[in-house]
Amino acid sequence: MDEKLKGVPDAADASGKMLSYFKMMAILECFSRSDKALTVLQISKRTDLPRTTVHRLVSTLKALGLLEQDRDRDKYRLGLKLFELGNTVLANMDVQREAAESINTLSNKTGLSVHLGVFDGHGIIMVSRLDSRGLNNVITLESAAAHCSATGKSVLAYQDQRVVKRIVEQGLPAFTAKTITDPDELYLELARTLERGYSIDDCEYEDWRRCVGAPIWNASGRVFAAISITGAKERFNEETIAQFAVLVKQQAQLISMRLGAETDKPVSAR
Repeated sequence: MDEKLKGVPDAADASGKMLSYFKMMAILECFSRSDKALTVLQISKRTDLPRTTVHRLVSTLKALGLLEQDRDRDKYRLGLKLFELGNTVLANMDVQREAAESINTLSNKTGLSVHLGVFDGHGIIMVSRLDSRGLNNVITLESAAAHCSATGKSVLAYQDQRVVKRIVEQGLPAFTAKTITDPDELYLELARTLERGYSIDDCEYEDWRRCVGAPIWNASGRVFAAISITGAKERFNEETIAQFAVLVKQQAQLISMRLGAETDKPVSAR
């Protein structure tokens, strides 16, 4: 054998390992806030993978700390290792630093609260907030539903159809009488968000407030976060929403540019 090829996997071996990684990712994506613990059989049905394959990969994920065995020994749940990695990601995120100036600008110009949220594949994790009194809070655990928050809809509008479908299949719970709970209505709302470039939470998450949000791109051209202004619903009417939207979109674009995004290029949407 050629000395230079020793220890180097051939193409078939490399391809097989890559396929295994995709399968493990598919297993991890089966879990959600509503499906916290799953059996091998349930995972097999959701991934269309044989039970023997799922059992083998689940054992590997468990050994890595990415899955843990539930009290009910037949079920598994996401492991603490993922929580540790997630907190490390949040702690090292440039978006919090690069958005700080824009958050202050929006708060000063509108007198409203400002939220910065990152999409975790299921919902929005609020990583920074400046309330209308000027109090700045860094948040690591507070989350918001993607289907009815302004930050959530801003991000969802630019996601792959598969991601949106997963959100829909998890369920669209109602938080107020105005929450969108019908999948077709949500798809229409995301299309409107995409067309105008900003999202609206019209008392859908809480009865007393409205929000206007806009998407944030990263350097690879992916929408992964959003920024929004929020306040009492009386502050938001057709005229003020249009004014707020201009400000929010401007600051979202500035944050994106600071993160290295080429915002002048068209973004492929759903």
